[in-house]
Amino acid sequence: MSETTTSQMQFGIFSVSDITTDPTTGRTPSEAERIQDIVTIAKHAEEVGLDVFALGEHHNPPFFSSSPTTTLAYIGAQTTDLILSTATTLITTNDPVKIAEDYAMLQHLTGGRVDLVMGRGNTGPVYPWFGQDIRQGLPLAIENYALLRQLWDQDVVDWEGRFRSPLQGFTATPRPLGGVAPFVWHGSIRTPEIAEQAAYYGDGFFANNIFWPKEHYQRLIQLYRQRYAHYGHGTPEQAIVGLGGQAFVAKSSQDAVNAFRPYFDNAPVYGHGPSLEDFTEMTPLTVGSPQQVIDRYAAMRDHYGDYQRQLFLMDHAGLPLKTVLEQLDLLGGEVVPVLRAELAKDRPADVPDAPTHAARVEAVYGDRAPREARPTAAGGNNLTVGGPYQDTVAAPASTGAGAAARAGSAFGAAATR
Repeated sequence: MSETTTSQMQFGIFSVSDITTDPTTGRTPSEAERIQDIVTIAKHAEEVGLDVFALGEHHNPPFFSSSPTTTLAYIGAQTTDLILSTATTLITTNDPVKIAEDYAMLQHLTGGRVDLVMGRGNTGPVYPWFGQDIRQGLPLAIENYALLRQLWDQDVVDWEGRFRSPLQGFTATPRPLGGVAPFVWHGSIRTPEIAEQAAYYGDGFFANNIFWPKEHYQRLIQLYRQRYAHYGHGTPEQAIVGLGGQAFVAKSSQDAVNAFRPYFDNAPVYGHGPSLEDFTEMTPLTVGSPQQVIDRYAAMRDHYGDYQRQLFLMDHAGLPLKTVLEQLDLLGGEVVPVLRAELAKDRPADVPDAPTHAARVEAVYGDRAPREARPTAAGGNNLTVGGPYQDTVAAPASTGAGAAARAGSAFGAAATR
């Protein structure tokens, strides 16, 4: 399997995995149907030229995605270039040991086509279901991620903290592909401490820009950029930013509004609240022609600076599969190609490209990359040549986020005081 080549920006879709009644027909899909549909949606995203498919994690109805790694591995086996991500991985209620091992395994199975968004989640009852206290949500997020970084960056880990049993001489297996862990975005819609955490480690910050006015996200992203520079990872403009988004597209604006209104009015999150017109004015939700979506999202750079990833929510609120696939045709065929060109114009040369595993391995090792992490002439990866890690060399101790992780839990200690 190959990996999408580095590009200035990545475009894709994300799913929250809701199972919602179609308000126009009264029909509710089964869990089995939605699970199969999400595979079809992800495969179609690659077919129309999108770069990323991201899947949420939930452990309660009306959502189905309790095990995103299982689903993403299945999708990975049926795609060749699509980057597989999450939206989000629950850092608070999952064991960091299990996260480290599951996502490293997914790296190997997909030839490096995986990254993930870390988040605390927005469902309060999930904490006691997994033996945790929601009042400790932020300290959990800080401590668990510090441990996760150690598990990925160090072959042998001795560790002791507040929220799980100690580790002595522990090695998480498999080790990250090519010695480079999956890229991590820290997702938040309201918490400045998470923006600080992303900046401390030199990771990406993903603002799920679908609910609130731009000024709210501008504050979070500005904080992240400033603190990214403070911790010595680069200039504020070189920080790695991703944005959520939401659109419904039709050939004409009125057709789009007429088709989407019943779904909006009954959507689980914002239905029976503000009108469609008010919500589209206050948030990035854009319901209209391809050109209207292009104009709205081309302006995101003016609000947030040059950024690396734009994802759209397209499959929620009971929209039937046929409609979602038609939306992807319009997104991939008419919207994204123009957005790629628009957002590439006048992009400063020192703004980083969107992260890929191949590019990150290259940055660490140059032409000394481990054999299994190097693309072959045919576009695949040498995942079975010469045995595992035959050519692995030690990563430089001062490289990027790994160096921040090895500096200890200074951020964790400071943020919990």
